Amino acid sequence: MQETRLGLLFPGQGSQSVGMLADLAADYALIAETFAEASEVLGYDLWQLCQQGPQARLNETVHTQPAMLAAGVAVWRVWQSAGGATPTVVAGHSLGEYTALVCAGSLAFGDAVTIVAERARLMQAAVPAGSGAMAAILGLDDDAVRQLCADQAADDVLEAVNFNAPGQVVIAGQRTAVERALAAAKAAGAKRAVLLPVSVPSHCRLMSTAAQALGQALAEVPLQKPTIPVIHNVDAGRHNEAEDIRRALVNQLHAPVLWVDTVRKMVADGTTVFVEAGPGKVLAGLGKRIERTVTVLPVFDSSSLMKALAEGNL
Repeated sequence: MQETRLGLLFPGQGSQSVGMLADLAADYALIAETFAEASEVLGYDLWQLCQQGPQARLNETVHTQPAMLAAGVAVWRVWQSAGGATPTVVAGHSLGEYTALVCAGSLAFGDAVTIVAERARLMQAAVPAGSGAMAAILGLDDDAVRQLCADQAADDVLEAVNFNAPGQVVIAGQRTAVERALAAAKAAGAKRAVLLPVSVPSHCRLMSTAAQALGQALAEVPLQKPTIPVIHNVDAGRHNEAEDIRRALVNQLHAPVLWVDTVRKMVADGTTVFVEAGPGKVLAGLGKRIERTVTVLPVFDSSSLMKALAEGNL
């Protein structure tokens, strides 16, 4: 029988919703306890916001990022308490990389809440409200999306920033440039081109000033060697030294998320089962598109937890 090698994946912004994890919270006190830890750091009731909304407030990046961090850590703690196997490798999409570092023992949860809240604030402040945008381009290969960005940028910033799955790439930059790209995408052969409901153009050059300030903030945050290997977004590589981890986190803010490469690296290293720990199942869907041969199991409520424990043979 083939050995099960488990990879845990942690989602980032976009997977949040009002009422998320309510079902798990009814069965596991660890959910509310984890959010209470985060709330103490933040100075407001994060769990109440996640459960009662309004959605528009939860969708503000300064609230979304701490919420998704707490959600991923909470599900990880539940996974452990329910007897889930220790993963052989972990990764997180964008913000989810911080969750992965917490669960790998590299970053203390309280410190992660503090730095993620600062990351969100810096990102929001880097670009005037309404002037940046992101959009998903479906049905074009990576090079075609890069060419689309080059053709439509003019004097604006417009870059391919999230390589999420074959034929699914997110672009970011100044809103006017993103809108030009949306208009031109169909002529370039795209099946769909959709503006995303975010105000911050993550992972492009417009985040350079935020990244510089984030580096200064990260310099004050203690980081340990991960006890579980973490695959980083920016280079699909592993980093063990504190300075290398800091550098990867800083670069991540203004460089593309290489999610396809990240998942393929985990598979190449022998991962056979993935569990997505956190609200929704975005990464589970992407994972099956990247590598159809692997098992990808989202865990976001009690039913999906039981299914993952059983089907993953863990």
